[in-house]
Amino acid sequence: MFDNSIPLLEILARTTIIYAAILIGLRLTGKRAIGQMTAFDLVVILLIANAVQNAMVGPDVSVTGGLVAAVVLLGLDYLVGVGREHIPFFNRLVQGEPTVLVQDGKVLYRNLSKEEIDLDLVLMAMREHGIGELKEVQVATLETDGSISIVPVETAGPRKTVRRRSRAIRRP
Repeated sequence: MFDNSIPLLEILARTTIIYAAILIGLRLTGKRAIGQMTAFDLVVILLIANAVQNAMVGPDVSVTGGLVAAVVLLGLDYLVGVGREHIPFFNRLVQGEPTVLVQDGKVLYRNLSKEEIDLDLVLMAMREHGIGELKEVQVATLETDGSISIVPVETAGPRKTVRRRSRAIRRP
């Protein structure tokens, strides 16, 4: 049960390689694949997990080998998180940058195509924000987490700041 058939350092190296390959693969598939997960996406992730298990631990089916692989994955995930927090270049590399999809009521079809986003998805996000027409959108952005944020056009004119003077309360 605890007797591993391959060296633990080999499991560490294999797991690190697989982690990096999957991270790169997920990054290359784009923001939509991560943020808008469908049943098909879940099936693919489960199949990937099953497919790479043997690549990480090889013929080793020991508890020790599985624990080493799990600890390495958690450690790598932690290191990537720390790297994203402290190294801006690394954050852009791993996470990407937001993409503007609609600007001043005009659809940026080139960006939609680049991100493989259907206009219907943008229209759905608009409706979720209570916006019915494209002309009411100042900016619609595909965020790095796959969500679409909407900034509406100011329809009520310039905002007015209302200042009130406070009155001193007189006590008897």
